[in-house]
Amino acid sequence: MMRWMLGAMISLVVICPALANNLDAGAVNDAARPAKQPATDKISASVVKLQIMLDRAQFSPGEIDGKFGENAQKALKAFAEQNGIASDKTIAPELWDRLSAASEGPMIVDYKITDVDVKGPFLKELPGKLEDMKSLKALSYTSPLEGLAEKFHMSGELVRTLNPGKSFDKAGETITVANVSARRELPPVARLEIDKKNETLKAFDGAGRLLAFYPASIGSPDRPTPSGTLKVTSTNEKPTYHYNPDYKFSSVKSKQPFDVQPGPNNPVGAFWIGLSAQGYGIHGTAEPDKVSKSASHGCVRLTNWDVRALGDHVKRGTPVVFLDAPTESSSKQQGKSGGRRVSN
Repeated sequence: MMRWMLGAMISLVVICPALANNLDAGAVNDAARPAKQPATDKISASVVKLQIMLDRAQFSPGEIDGKFGENAQKALKAFAEQNGIASDKTIAPELWDRLSAASEGPMIVDYKITDVDVKGPFLKELPGKLEDMKSLKALSYTSPLEGLAEKFHMSGELVRTLNPGKSFDKAGETITVANVSARRELPPVARLEIDKKNETLKAFDGAGRLLAFYPASIGSPDRPTPSGTLKVTSTNEKPTYHYNPDYKFSSVKSKQPFDVQPGPNNPVGAFWIGLSAQGYGIHGTAEPDKVSKSASHGCVRLTNWDVRALGDHVKRGTPVVFLDAPTESSSKQQGKSGGRRVSN
């Protein structure tokens, strides 16, 4: 009898956390503003909703994972500054209302998996070393789930949490996903500002108004990010990664240059914005969960979806300002309007 009771108690310990984290479309769509600062390590319906609203406003939280981590906090602070709203550890009612007013339609919607989503080809495993990538024909996704998560700017964990028991490799299966198709279209971007200390990228219009905000991975000790002002020289979807032995990466033994073929898991991700310093650019990543949490080899790394959104609205000659030290926010200067995984 005691053994049975002990077993039952253990089962409750295992089951109850799962029940507590049981999310669905209704829970997220109907979520209210959290009265206190949400946890940074637990998925909650209100944070999923908050992250989707920020993503739609082009104040990116990076990967939508349902946790109130550093990137979500950075994005919320930037949106508050842009709207002239005081920001502290709690999410102010005015801030939540402003985000809600700028975000039409449900946060979570149904999506039917297509043949393209499951067709592949997929990599069995993404090599951990750069040299081991050079023989691959493409740096594809490793699974349909990875591709679906990126399509909707989500973590794989959140996709699974919202869709218990669903198959992600079967065309015709209906799943629930973040409604990021309602993301605001960016107007033309006149200037980019990269804060090296805070690991952020801001986009401004010609009047100095803050248009968009993205968390970023910036620089490393062996190949630091440039200083001063550069300019955009090119944009390239599906870039090929060119390794130059002059980089002398400690993890690469090759003395000869080599190429890594395009794909979302390419070392520079799925989109490249070239800058006016040889070898430097703003680019995507194979690891969206590590953006602003790991260093790059001098370049500026965003999620694949953020760099693509940005790249579609910059042009050749757009200035890119690198801030080396803490400076007064550009938003104050404009009357409160807005301002280590390795890759090259």
